[in-house]
Amino acid sequence: MITNGFTYIAVLVFLAGILVGAEKITKWKFFKFVPPVVLLYLLTMLLCTVGAWDMEATKGAYSALKNNILYAMLCLMLLRCDIRKVLKLGPRMLGGFFAASISIAIGFIATYAIMHGVLGSEAWKALGALCGSWMGGSGNMVAVQEALHISEADMGYALVIDSIDYSVWVMFLLWAISFAPQFNKWTKASTTTLDEVCARLEKEMQEEDKHMTFPGLLFLVGGALLVSALSQNAGNAIFEWTKTLIGGNTPWIDSATWTVLVVTIIALVAAVTPIGKIAGAAELSNVMLYIVIALLASRASLLEMTDAPAWIVSGFMILAIHGIILVIIAKIFKLDMFTCGVASLANIGGTASAPVLAASYSGALVPVGVLMALMGYIIGTGGGILTANIMRLFA
Repeated sequence: MITNGFTYIAVLVFLAGILVGAEKITKWKFFKFVPPVVLLYLLTMLLCTVGAWDMEATKGAYSALKNNILYAMLCLMLLRCDIRKVLKLGPRMLGGFFAASISIAIGFIATYAIMHGVLGSEAWKALGALCGSWMGGSGNMVAVQEALHISEADMGYALVIDSIDYSVWVMFLLWAISFAPQFNKWTKASTTTLDEVCARLEKEMQEEDKHMTFPGLLFLVGGALLVSALSQNAGNAIFEWTKTLIGGNTPWIDSATWTVLVVTIIALVAAVTPIGKIAGAAELSNVMLYIVIALLASRASLLEMTDAPAWIVSGFMILAIHGIILVIIAKIFKLDMFTCGVASLANIGGTASAPVLAASYSGALVPVGVLMALMGYIIGTGGGILTANIMRLFA
């Protein structure tokens, strides 16, 4: 059993490195259906379950790293999101993305309204965190967890759904690609605009210099950590100010939520400056994401998940409602299979899955998948918190 905090962190990071390296070296098709980040969830939770580390002895290392790295990670993720480029996706693709986001929120609310008696009165919190993840990626999930003060044990259920149900959904969408011509004919969709946008974005990306440099990487790491520190201080200050403003009562938006908002504003402003063009933000944010995910899963034991089957069923209910609503919207607004599929995975899987699905249509469409996924980083945390509070009404 590991009792040293540094050893505990080292093992988690090394495990993440092994999984990512295995995907790159082996090139197994298995990793297309079950990404390394999903395996990291499961394996880390399994190690926690068998008592690979002492929970109390390693608590200090966990607490010292999780939030600080989380906010730095969010900063780097958002740094890649140039709003000006996202808007070039056009109203149809942006509409498809938001249609997927809204249908996911409806799926969560309807499912909790039906299943809250089985899942428990506090399940809205964990489902809210999962909703944040399914509106833009795992980074949003841990941000919502911090904002709603969700315990690691409760988050375990959300991680189970995110691991199992997500993997099945990715496999389903990859399988559905073969039916794209029939789907597009049924919805009477035109792909002319999509082809034009794709060509323009691909040309722009080819013109950008993407070579990473040591000064650039060091600046990004230092800048992200500084934003993390300053944002936490600002978030705490704003929280205390709002609490004083309303007479000492606890405001609805707590310090963690204010911190996320400050990080988001700083990063989005920086993204449209030359800072947003510094190569390496994507790679560094992914490193931090894997560390945060490993830390999060390392505090959730599978032994505490006696109701996991009900949660898994709930996850499939959410996806079924989301899929049905999205198909109806596609028929009404004549959306094509690519827009619907990538919009769905841009929400549910984020940048880890949407580009993969886009590439399965055509390599030239990968930039569209990436940009659609980046939209989720903007709305995911707020969407998860809002959906959670609506679900709370049914508790």
